[in-house]
Amino acid sequence: MLATSIIAVMLTYSLTKHLPESFSSKASLATGLVDQTQAQVLDEKKDAQESQINLQFANLIQSIQLKKIFDLVSYQLIIHDLTPNTTPFRKKSKLLAAMKPKEMADAIVLYKKKYEARESLFLYDEAQKKLQDLINSMGYDDESLKKKLTIFRVSNSDFIQLEYEGENPHFCAFVLNTLCSEFIGYYNFIVKENHVKGVNFLDALMHQKRDAMNNKMETLKNYKIQNRILNLNEQARSIYAQIADFESRKELTEKDVLAYTGAIKGIDNMFDPKDRMYLESTLVKVNLEIMSTKEIIKKFAENYVKSNYDPKIRVKLDSLNSILTAQISQLTDKYIVNPLSAKENLVTQKLNLGVQLEISKNSIASLQNKINQLSEQYNKLVPHEAVIQSYETEVDIASKEYIEILQKFNQTTMASDITPRLKQIELAMPGAAAPSKKNLLIAVSGVVPIVLYVVVLFVVFYLDDSLKNARELADKTNIPVLGYLPLLNKSTIDLKEIWANNDLLPKDLQTYKDLLRSTRFEVEQEMKGKKILSVTSLADGEGKSFVTLSLAYAYAMAKKKVLIIDGDFEVPSITDITRPTQLFEDYLDGQIDSQAIALDDGIAILGCKPGDISLFEINDEQSIVEKLAALKEIFDVIIVDATSLDNLNKAKEWIVVSDKVVAVFIANQSINVTKDLMINYLRELNDGQYIGWILNKVSAKKSRLVRIFTKILNRKKKKRKKKDD
Repeated sequence: MLATSIIAVMLTYSLTKHLPESFSSKASLATGLVDQTQAQVLDEKKDAQESQINLQFANLIQSIQLKKIFDLVSYQLIIHDLTPNTTPFRKKSKLLAAMKPKEMADAIVLYKKKYEARESLFLYDEAQKKLQDLINSMGYDDESLKKKLTIFRVSNSDFIQLEYEGENPHFCAFVLNTLCSEFIGYYNFIVKENHVKGVNFLDALMHQKRDAMNNKMETLKNYKIQNRILNLNEQARSIYAQIADFESRKELTEKDVLAYTGAIKGIDNMFDPKDRMYLESTLVKVNLEIMSTKEIIKKFAENYVKSNYDPKIRVKLDSLNSILTAQISQLTDKYIVNPLSAKENLVTQKLNLGVQLEISKNSIASLQNKINQLSEQYNKLVPHEAVIQSYETEVDIASKEYIEILQKFNQTTMASDITPRLKQIELAMPGAAAPSKKNLLIAVSGVVPIVLYVVVLFVVFYLDDSLKNARELADKTNIPVLGYLPLLNKSTIDLKEIWANNDLLPKDLQTYKDLLRSTRFEVEQEMKGKKILSVTSLADGEGKSFVTLSLAYAYAMAKKKVLIIDGDFEVPSITDITRPTQLFEDYLDGQIDSQAIALDDGIAILGCKPGDISLFEINDEQSIVEKLAALKEIFDVIIVDATSLDNLNKAKEWIVVSDKVVAVFIANQSINVTKDLMINYLRELNDGQYIGWILNKVSAKKSRLVRIFTKILNRKKKKRKKKDD
């Protein structure tokens, strides 16, 4: 890492020691897109959205960087350097230095011709391609100029700022001022050209709309003349009013007919004999009442005289006189309506009413005829109304279109005469030399490799979720780690030799031996007098068979009688390594007696026959438990190399008949979802049957920086774990 930094510093110094000084110039353009003080008379009074304004500024900035604009700047620069008696901005290139005066003069003429025509060089022409190569050799081409140019909008203002950095202050100022001048000229030309095109288009469209409007009006006029229509609405309104008037007259006449008929019927009823009998019978009744009242008065008058004018009788007599007066008045009223006295007048009225009735009946027919005539006239106007309304609608639409186009034409015509608002408000001036960046570049070149190295290491270790040591495994699984065994670089290891030699072992084997003793002690403490220990793993290839053999030799050195049973029928690694003469299947079948199992240095091995078979397929559970119980009487420790947990059904059968279970976990691997399910199964075994992990193949070599990062990441993992809990 340090060597990389030193090399980077030396390389940066060699590249920057001849680096020329840098100068910069600035120029500003006012666009008029935001500044309302430059608003024109014809501008609409509306506030543009910020997104639209940003889009307009982006378009302007991209337009400034057009190749056709930079080509004009390139022409100006190369013409300046080719012109005699002028100080070139840059040192002549090899191509320019090799040119003769006549060639330079011809080049100036062609450059000026292209500049005045606002054209780019045609590179398929050999002569023009040479001129482009000359521009490229001087670094005046558009790509070279753009590298040192910076264009941006100043905050949210109305201004665009241009900055150019170069080795010559006058060159920087010339480039910016020329670029601004050429872009403003190009922009104004484009705006003017668009206005002229718009005016011409609107003028043609305006004449087209006007002709269409006149044609519609002429069609409407001819139709009215041909059909003799002055004012269709007034005519329809007049006829409708006449129809309504005649309808009202007809209704009044019909009412008169009903009235006259009823009056004549009433007069006829007055000549009915029944009415006369009713009147005469009424008069007879009243006369009888008067005569009766007179007889009563006469009697009371005689009694009044006889009583010597008694006041009480006088009162009664006065009352009877009042009654008589009322009856006489009633008789008078009855005689007023006598029909006999008015018979002649009634006959006269009946004749008059009959005449009026005939007149009214005849009037109804004439009124109905007039109404029918007016209705026919009104119905004839309906088709004309539909046609005229259609023509008038077309005329109205054509006139609106014409007026709208006329307004746009007038507005565009006036706008074309107004100068565009884009202008350069700040000229570029030769600037002072910028501070040298050599020392900064050298310092950065030395620091960047170190920083990158540290960052890469940090990212790698932060994203690394593998478990490298016993503490990480215990924290991750919440299961104790009984011990760990280091990674041995040797391909073959003689376990007998490790335990036989006490002084001549290499350091790594001695470390392995010491850690194996520690693991044996922890396992013995967890066994608590139990004898059958099954050794399993989460998957094949984690070294459980070698750990089983190592643990067996460790127990043998502690003066224990150890029996190793190879229970991995699919991958019988112990059987392949040790080549035992006795098999566990033979013992279960009774072919081998427990007393006949041979010991070698305190260790006996029962191999197995390879095949796709499980423990309970060889014999039933009860028989196996009894056979293992017999072995417990002979051996102090029975270690079973069981199937790995990825074959969970086969591993479970060994776990059921075992007293304790330990699992081998290989270092530098992560725990996925499948392995997490296996760990949960081990954690949920009853009565502490699962005693913990043995971490295998732990790497012993770590650099100091790796150890530092490991400690930092372990702390972060612990904090995250506490936070999750």
